[in-house]
Amino acid sequence: MANPHRNRPHLVLVNRAVAEPFKSHHQGGPKALPLRDRNEHSETLKKALASALASAMKLRPQAGGTAGGVYLDFKFPAGSEQAAEKLESRGIELVAVREDASGGVIATAFVPNAAKIQLKKKIDQYQQEDTKPKSKDPLKAPPPAKPRNQELIARIEEISASWIRSLFTGDANDFPSSDETIWWEVWSRREIAPLTKASIVDAGLLASEARLDFPDRSVQLVYGNTQSLSRLFVNSDHLAEIRRAQDTPATFTEWNNHEQAMWAKDALDRLAQFPGDDLAITLLDTGVNRGHPMLTPIIGATDVHKYHPDWTDGDSSTHGHGTGMAGLIAYGDLTSILTATGPIEITHRVESVKILTGPWANTPDLYGAITRESVARVEVEAPWRRRAICMAVTSAYQSRQGRPSSWSAAVDQLCFGDDTASRLLLISAGNIREPAPNEYPDRNDIESIESPGQAWNALTIGAYTEKVDVVDPTFKGYKAIAPVGDLSPTSRTSVSWKNPWPLKPDIVLEGGNLVTDEVLVDSPDELGLLTTHRDPSSRHFDIMRETSAATALAGNLVGRIMAAQPQRRPETIRGLIVHSAEWTPAMQQHLKSAKGEMARVAFVRRYGYGVPSYSRAVFSAVDDLTLICEETLHPLKKVSGQIQFGDMKLHNLPWPKAALEELGPAEVELRVTLSYFVEPNPGERGWSNKHRYASHQFRFAIKRPEESPKAFRARINKVAAEEEGELGTNGKDEGWTLGRIRDRGSIHSDSWRGTAVDLASRGVIAVYPVGGWWKTNPRHQRHDRACRYSLIVSLRVPSGVDIYTPVCSQIAVAIEGD
Repeated sequence: MANPHRNRPHLVLVNRAVAEPFKSHHQGGPKALPLRDRNEHSETLKKALASALASAMKLRPQAGGTAGGVYLDFKFPAGSEQAAEKLESRGIELVAVREDASGGVIATAFVPNAAKIQLKKKIDQYQQEDTKPKSKDPLKAPPPAKPRNQELIARIEEISASWIRSLFTGDANDFPSSDETIWWEVWSRREIAPLTKASIVDAGLLASEARLDFPDRSVQLVYGNTQSLSRLFVNSDHLAEIRRAQDTPATFTEWNNHEQAMWAKDALDRLAQFPGDDLAITLLDTGVNRGHPMLTPIIGATDVHKYHPDWTDGDSSTHGHGTGMAGLIAYGDLTSILTATGPIEITHRVESVKILTGPWANTPDLYGAITRESVARVEVEAPWRRRAICMAVTSAYQSRQGRPSSWSAAVDQLCFGDDTASRLLLISAGNIREPAPNEYPDRNDIESIESPGQAWNALTIGAYTEKVDVVDPTFKGYKAIAPVGDLSPTSRTSVSWKNPWPLKPDIVLEGGNLVTDEVLVDSPDELGLLTTHRDPSSRHFDIMRETSAATALAGNLVGRIMAAQPQRRPETIRGLIVHSAEWTPAMQQHLKSAKGEMARVAFVRRYGYGVPSYSRAVFSAVDDLTLICEETLHPLKKVSGQIQFGDMKLHNLPWPKAALEELGPAEVELRVTLSYFVEPNPGERGWSNKHRYASHQFRFAIKRPEESPKAFRARINKVAAEEEGELGTNGKDEGWTLGRIRDRGSIHSDSWRGTAVDLASRGVIAVYPVGGWWKTNPRHQRHDRACRYSLIVSLRVPSGVDIYTPVCSQIAVAIEGD
């Protein structure tokens, strides 16, 4: 039920943003060059190159013939990833970039036979030739000459022949022994055709049928040992990198509840509204038993699918994981449904695709391809439906500290969609397997979110809990592990991830609690969530908990919001959920003690943006107004053959300036959320640089109280600064909760608190592009793409002050003027 205080619709602004040409002030660049004796360094590298080429020819004897090239490793000092990219020219392709044990960078490149001479030529030019720079200002002397190719050659420390291990991009400790037979992910170069089945079989490997295609890479599964994979490496130019395949995804639930069938009948008698056929939440899980009386009205006979047609029908999990998820997606926690007396309204259907079947010893599969195909099944079956996809199936392997996996990249690809459609996917953060007493919450910060929860575009769901009261006498002497309003005991986090990767989870929802007597850990029913049981002939209700339950609750929330906001884009629905989220009082206490940027990053990587609210996501109040802008922006353009930044957009919002000025020094709050989807381009060559993975990124900036509109534009946009002669302002903008740490990933949300009089002059927001692979990889011709984004802005003022009406009046005047 909506908060009666929130009884106004959000205000949607249409075609009010103005585009203008954009140029970034920030040029970036590599770290300082190492000191080199130019001649000595050149001679050393030429000898190393000759030796490496000779060794590579011995390792790959076919390289001079049908294979057509060799693989070489180049060692660089730490922080030289951008310099490694300069290896690429005349057919030389950078295939993998990784850190070595000393913290340096190892870049592996494929060097075609015809391009071998180019490497020596680059070294010769560095040794013998200087650049001839020109001054941009005719009144100033030109900068001093530099050795040609200095940014690349001066940074190379070693050159050696590559071997199969050079292409292994997992943790070095995960590389199998020579006789160990495993499933591998083989990442192929898309510049040439993907690996043929014949070449895989000839190497003594077994190939799976599924394949994932990304802009620069194709991914296939093969089964064999390192000796077989080495034969493939010797005889093929296709390989770019190899990884261990995803292990079998894990689901975690424990149930003990004993309820009566009469409760279900009472709830069904109170169903006041059955869902229509135009909106569904698609569940990818272990299947469902739609014969459960509470699910039959929600899941149609044609809405139950399975990835493999020869799998059995129904729920394959002995724990009934899929059926439990379906109950929570449809109804939420059944405890409140069963104990209430009023009518029950269901806003959305549930679709099910079985993507796992028990027992859990499944052969590893290409789960990105399974996810993609499963989504296609429901879209073909019911193309008219709006839907979101919900998945609490995760894998412990290849979460890799936030780096993309083939599965998470496939999720990002599904979300991004194409020019006409995008999708919203909800993914579980995953759970700690065997929680132990006295390890909370430190272990949560160590246990990383599982794949595909690192997907940039997905809404990743963690778990918190309000459940702390234990009444079952069986657990006398036990205490709840998590305090009220804090992280659930088994919810994983991204605290251990490196800085460039997204802030995950995005939100947290109720996942229940555990108890301990300081020796044992247990799970009383009253600290879980009530849902539907897989076998209603024996039990109608069951208990679910952890991030699976939280993700199912997120599916329920998304379905209700999509029903209330039927015109909104998936990017906007995701933005509204994050925008509505708030940290609980317990979380706020942790935030107060988070001193410094690193501590705030860890805080958000634990709790996300907090607990979302249906009321805040859907309704405004007179004193708490939300504006929604759905826009498109061309981040890039081609000028004289070069890919440059395209436009930025300036939002002059209908601002209640007079009403805010009247409030003077009163404290107010501004909340801004920017949501968009990126096209992924995964591969280890991109993990060292976030701009290699995301197609593009956007940022938002807000006019400061002391800035003129011209000074604000000049601060953000170099074009405006050059055209209008403005310098822009410097310094920090105080009052933001997160500041620059909000810029990770593809959703950015932050709150500003200050005086009403300062907020009165902040009604201008710029949305502008930053780098991505569309800009650095021009051969894919993405420079002319228009990209969607959703900007959501809320103003919260002291209770009872009406800022909603003045803004409505401004919008009405603007519409009449049009």
